[in-house]
Amino acid sequence: MKRKFAILALAIGAASPAFALNILISNDDGLTSNVKALYDALKAEGHDVVASLPCTNQSSRGAGAIMYSVDTIVPDNDAAQINAAGGCRSGAAAIGAPAVGRTTRAGLDNGDFYYVHGTPVMATLYGLDVVAKARWGKAPDLLLSGPNEGPNLGSIINSSGTVSNAQMAGSRGIPSIALSAGTNTVDDTGLANPTSAIVAQLSVKLLKALQAKAGSGALLPPGLALNVNYPKAVAANTPFAYSRIGSYDAFVVSFKNTVPYGLNLSLAGNGLPTPEQAEDESVVYLNKTAVSAMQIGFEHRPAGQEWLRLRLRDVVAP
Repeated sequence: MKRKFAILALAIGAASPAFALNILISNDDGLTSNVKALYDALKAEGHDVVASLPCTNQSSRGAGAIMYSVDTIVPDNDAAQINAAGGCRSGAAAIGAPAVGRTTRAGLDNGDFYYVHGTPVMATLYGLDVVAKARWGKAPDLLLSGPNEGPNLGSIINSSGTVSNAQMAGSRGIPSIALSAGTNTVDDTGLANPTSAIVAQLSVKLLKALQAKAGSGALLPPGLALNVNYPKAVAANTPFAYSRIGSYDAFVVSFKNTVPYGLNLSLAGNGLPTPEQAEDESVVYLNKTAVSAMQIGFEHRPAGQEWLRLRLRDVVAP
């Protein structure tokens, strides 16, 4: 009997690690309630998790690969944020601390949270090339970017650091998922927004579904990443829905040609897509979670490649 129990315990111990993943979290907002909630939810499932985050909120920095400090944290590109916080967002690190390193906020100084005073992609690269290698001796099994404090839908994802992080990791063959929540998930003081916890649990649910189908195989096919957007009024029973990255944009993005020059955002029409649109904006508008497949990089579908060959066959060698 004891031998049977020993064999059973060994079998359970051998089976569990198959579903325990090494996960790197990154984002473009810095240390947030959403990141803390996702970390906690993943750890509760037995995953080994580390986070590598930009020092300050770096929304709309896209795929830029820039360091703002290369020695110690100084007010530079994000001077207003650095000066206001006395360093990184949510007390991740103080002015004068190393430009990269472990988060020093009390309770999050356990070696699982790291910051980078640079763009989101630089934080992701630090996580992949330094943190993951030190922790696991290899790349993570999964990159989760986000959850962002705001949606990443339609063509605006071209400027999204959240999506660019997933693209960067995906280009290395690492399964990657971009996650975005509503703008109502902020809590820099306690890092405990209740909506963040709901988003985290739904993200774990989605991951479990992917793992159940993948078994011992790849979590996602090569060249494919996911873009997931939760509605602002998300709840524990909010359903997931297939979607595609659409052409509808709730916001018109333009250049503001008056002082102070810069980015201008305005609502497109009434800001609401029609419910019949089977695209990501509409799915979220209907209070569902949009799950979209996106390709890694910019290569077009085979039909587009063939169109180009035919169109330029007189000037381009086969």
